[in-house]
Amino acid sequence: MNRSPDAARELRRAYLFADMSEPHLQTLVNGMQDIHLDTGKTLFRQGQPAERFYFLRDGLVKLFRLSPEGDEKIIEIMRPGETFAEAVMFMGAQGRYPVNAEAINESRLYAFEQKAFLNLLRDSSDATFGLLGSMSRRLHMLVNQIESLTLQNATYRLVAYLLEEIPRDVRTSPEVQLTTPKGVIASRLAIQPETLSRILAKLRQGGLIEVHGNHITIRDVQALREIVHLPPKE
Repeated sequence: MNRSPDAARELRRAYLFADMSEPHLQTLVNGMQDIHLDTGKTLFRQGQPAERFYFLRDGLVKLFRLSPEGDEKIIEIMRPGETFAEAVMFMGAQGRYPVNAEAINESRLYAFEQKAFLNLLRDSSDATFGLLGSMSRRLHMLVNQIESLTLQNATYRLVAYLLEEIPRDVRTSPEVQLTTPKGVIASRLAIQPETLSRILAKLRQGGLIEVHGNHITIRDVQALREIVHLPPKE
């Protein structure tokens, strides 16, 4: 299938495809599949054969596991422009998805066959290094997540999350729109929903933020950065 050049430009947003040669990227574009997920729909389940990996175009997808008691623990929230499940391709024919994937809201994705991408890696050092870079970046993120969950309190984790959500080009009274439901954020940060609400109320009472539903205005960025011991931005 021949697609418009817009599809290739779209994929360039992902670290995995950023430096891939045009011919190799076009090969992937021609073979990828469009997927649409309604809110709450499952993309794959833990233990299913891992035959494809994905690029998220629009929406939000949560990767999670269930405890023996049925409690949900969110491992990661995928956002537009990110790829996921690509590391499983190296597990061979016995590779299985280690998590569940479900749409938080209406989402559109591209799906890539693992076998086709492996063939491309054999021919392209750019694609190989792109994959290694993507996997290294995710590993670094997971290490930071483990450190935050085990060594830092709930306020630290929530404040760090809010700071990450601030648009990079905004410096004064940045506004954060929580497109992710608060219950999902709480699970991602390993805190109870009522604890999340309590911390937001405390930050609001301290004049650090204003909260209007899912819309948050940061009133004192530096005070939040001091909570997580970050230097001021230049």
